[in-house]
Amino acid sequence: MSNNAVTYEVVENIAVITINRPAQRNAINNDVATGLRAAWERFNAGDERVAILTHAGEHFSVGVDVKAPAEDFPACVPNVGVRLTKPLIAAVSGWTVGGAVVMVQMADLCVAADTTKFLFPEAKVGFTGALIAGLAARIPHKVAMELMLLGEEIGAERAYQVGLVNKVVPREQLLDAAMAYARTLAANAPMVIALLREFVSEVLPRGPSEHVARGRLAIAHVRQSDDATEGVAGFKAKRKPQFKNK
Repeated sequence: MSNNAVTYEVVENIAVITINRPAQRNAINNDVATGLRAAWERFNAGDERVAILTHAGEHFSVGVDVKAPAEDFPACVPNVGVRLTKPLIAAVSGWTVGGAVVMVQMADLCVAADTTKFLFPEAKVGFTGALIAGLAARIPHKVAMELMLLGEEIGAERAYQVGLVNKVVPREQLLDAAMAYARTLAANAPMVIALLREFVSEVLPRGPSEHVARGRLAIAHVRQSDDATEGVAGFKAKRKPQFKNK
């Protein structure tokens, strides 16, 4: 699958999902958002055991494209817009900004190149979607507040020390290191992994914006379904609708 802005490649039984706008530092516009959401849905439906989210070029992403912003950013965030049923590894380098930090936050594991710089500048630019609030449940509270409120960068080594990153490697080893994690996950018992991920999701607190986004997207899924169309058609025709759970 590819819409040019996002590519989907299967290597062995691993999905490698790549944000592919290097000239724009992989800023998230509608094409990227649509492509990512489609990738998560394909991953859930496919036989791949694990996915890697990575990027073309030197920078993971500078976040939502300020010149042509994604109309519905939360819809493309893994485990928010689409709740993943299998593990996701983020493999990042260079600038990882704003919404890109949220992507890392929502991944199960993260490998970062030693060039990675995490930055969440919303307090400096005057707007926020606040999905980042859940970061305080994943790393120490004071460090999460430092990242969110001060809007200053945190390097790869500091991110590793506070638990936002699992491993720091030289840039040229980034994908190999992520693939090593992925192969281990793919060889492990999928039912156990799925159960542990489900139980962990019940333990982790979620911020208000995350709850709102999930609820809104779930309702939209029902409203836009074939069953919703059939229900209205049946009502208008005064007949019993034939629902198909689609």
